[in-house]
Amino acid sequence: MPTHLVWFRADLRVHDNIALAAACRDKHARVLALFIATPGQWLQHDMAPRQAAYLRSHLNHLQHALAEKGIPLIYKEVSDFAAQQDAVMEICQQHDVTHLFYNYQYEFNEQQRDRQLENRAEEVVCQGFDDSVMLPPGSVMTGNHEMYKVFTPFKNAFIKRLKEGLPECVAAPAARGEALTDLPERSFNYPQAAFNDAHFPASEKEAIAQLRHFCKLGAADYEARRDFPAVEGTSRLSACLALGVLSPRQCLHRLLAEQPRALDGGPGSVWLNELIWREFYRHLMTYHPALCKHRPFIRWTDNVKWQHNDDHLQAWQKGATGYPIVDAAMRQLNETGWMHNRLRMITASFLVKDLLIDWRLGERYFISQLIDGDLAANNGGWQWAASTGTDAAPYFRIFNPTTQGQKFDADGEFIRHWLPALKDVPANAIHDPWAWADKQGIRLDYPRPVVDHKQARVATLAAYEAARNA
Repeated sequence: MPTHLVWFRADLRVHDNIALAAACRDKHARVLALFIATPGQWLQHDMAPRQAAYLRSHLNHLQHALAEKGIPLIYKEVSDFAAQQDAVMEICQQHDVTHLFYNYQYEFNEQQRDRQLENRAEEVVCQGFDDSVMLPPGSVMTGNHEMYKVFTPFKNAFIKRLKEGLPECVAAPAARGEALTDLPERSFNYPQAAFNDAHFPASEKEAIAQLRHFCKLGAADYEARRDFPAVEGTSRLSACLALGVLSPRQCLHRLLAEQPRALDGGPGSVWLNELIWREFYRHLMTYHPALCKHRPFIRWTDNVKWQHNDDHLQAWQKGATGYPIVDAAMRQLNETGWMHNRLRMITASFLVKDLLIDWRLGERYFISQLIDGDLAANNGGWQWAASTGTDAAPYFRIFNPTTQGQKFDADGEFIRHWLPALKDVPANAIHDPWAWADKQGIRLDYPRPVVDHKQARVATLAAYEAARNA
């Protein structure tokens, strides 16, 4: 009897899991599941404690979902990817594994690990699958068979491919025996912090329900509501996608079931664009592994002379810059592990373009806090904001944090929620509270701006011009 081992990584679900479905296709095979925690690797890459807690919650739910189907989950904890390879080989030997199934990860270290393991596992058939994307990297290319460097033509080509044939969603496998009981609670030796399970689904079943609810009631209005942080206008499914609790194919099919014109620019198309942005960054990282190594896509931007100002960096991290929309956003991040997408752009622009601090420090801080931390998306977003990446905003496009606040939180509802020191400031002054306070002779328990935006803009433009000309 063949023994099939499914190695779970960032794909913690039983529905539309390509590796799991492939392993279960042979009805006569014995199927085992495996998860190997690597706290040392997570620490090296600054995994957020909230994301670690979220992973633990979903790992335990996955164990129960597999147990209901008669599939035991083997759990191991090792330090890093090198030890992880050894653990996989040891388990394959212990259980006479004939076939190893897993879904690809596209980060550089993960790809290296998988290639090395495939070379070692001479007695085991290794089968990998493109599961965390709608379309595999390499399937959407330019006419010259190169990876797109600009999002819009990539998106157009991507949608054309989808119209030719949607990627399949595979069903959860049928039960393979009696349900297993007496399951141990899984945990690991890594810092963890509580997350809000009202905002972030704590099980696969809840994630699917939230996806259905959003696609039915929120996706059509997403374009009109998505930029306003005081409004619940986003799906909040990014954390599920980051851990693979949902697949992007599930998102696509559910969206089209509720919003059938999304592929043609109708209701739901803007949320579909966000899913395609996620694909773009994953495909890009596969073809440009230097993006995993702290390198900018636009090489000359490595010449920018960044400011090394720890006081400014800490003020930004703590939400104490004196710019209300920036500070409210950073406090949302620090307290919840999540930040509204519009605010991610505003805060990233402020760190890089107002404080002239290296974007890599911001990228790393975000990963250390985000419950939805994802290397490809986080790196892509930061390089877009810093004008160092593919499809980046031109370096001379610099967000004004005050006018951004006025535009997207006009009455200051979001700001007052996260900055209670400004609760009594009137709406017409909330985005520049010190100008109002000084006129009124009021002392605010809130910091003054750490930089003058107009002066900072001039200095940043000069720094980028010098780098480009170097």
